[in-house]
Amino acid sequence: MGVALCVVALAWLPGCRKRTPGPNDAYHDPRMSAEAWHHFFEDDGRGEIYQKRAAILALAPVRPGMAVADVGAGTGLFSMMLSDAVGVTGRVYAEEVEERFSRFVAERAVRERRPNVVSVVGTEWGIGLAPGSIDLAFLCDVYHHFDHAPEMLASIRAALRPAGQLFLVDFRREPGASPTWVFEHVRADEAHVIQEVERAGFVLISADHSLHDSYALRFRASGPTGP
Repeated sequence: MGVALCVVALAWLPGCRKRTPGPNDAYHDPRMSAEAWHHFFEDDGRGEIYQKRAAILALAPVRPGMAVADVGAGTGLFSMMLSDAVGVTGRVYAEEVEERFSRFVAERAVRERRPNVVSVVGTEWGIGLAPGSIDLAFLCDVYHHFDHAPEMLASIRAALRPAGQLFLVDFRREPGASPTWVFEHVRADEAHVIQEVERAGFVLISADHSLHDSYALRFRASGPTGP
């Protein structure tokens, strides 16, 4: 995730200088504990995603009482912020494919007394939530990690309730503007991401470019959702 992930990948993955590391390679290294990742994710060295976390959350259409899926929750940075935003009547599903992250988030929610946070183990093909169970899917620094984007988007769309939305923040991939690591780490630019999401049955509501390194997109599901 961002500069921090690239640094970790170079430091930990055997032979990573012989090929371009994939965006998910570092997460599979057993030598990196969830606690170690937690320090990377919630450190100023991560860059804009951490430093501007409050501004990012403010762009998301989150309201008290909502059921929100924090897709690719990591160690729970935004899950805990979403917990506050949805309040005691809401629910946050912290979805992760890495089981050690899911355990970490579950333990963190207990430690921080957040009963409205539920840890969910997903897969590379789906978020593991029931149809029609969420009002919002929140994806920050996550979409470019999807190895099976059409399947993941279909799973998200099915989990959304009528009028549900998808909020997505990802890195700008702009020739002449973005750093080299972005082109090695992020496979698609904003226009292609919009095309992929719309092809999966969503309609773009808004695009925000107030962040320096990333863009924020809001979509709503078109047609019926849920069961």
